[in-house]
Amino acid sequence: MQDFLFILQLVIHYSFHFIFPGLVARIFFRKNWIIAWVIMVATMIVDLDHLIVDPIFDPNRCSIGFHPLHSYYAITIYLLMFFVPNIYVKIMAVGLLLHMFTDFQDCLWISFFG
Repeated sequence: MQDFLFILQLVIHYSFHFIFPGLVARIFFRKNWIIAWVIMVATMIVDLDHLIVDPIFDPNRCSIGFHPLHSYYAITIYLLMFFVPNIYVKIMAVGLLLHMFTDFQDCLWISFFG
């Protein structure tokens, strides 16, 4: 059962990282949805902050509030970025916030099934 739950968590996590931004881009940025989707997926670069901790990956660690680019201060900046009138900054903000939402759902997963 644990293996099934782990695989399900991975499928949900990576679907939220790749498919969900595509749906958001298709709905809200229709004219240039592919560019919007690529920008949102590119915001996964914030996961570079995982490289500064040991171990780099811990399936039972909640990223939110632990890694610098996943901190509540950083999330506040991502939220404020949404209100910048530049469309590309807005798209980056959406991508970053979707990323944080995805990692937050992992935190919930860990607390329920961990």
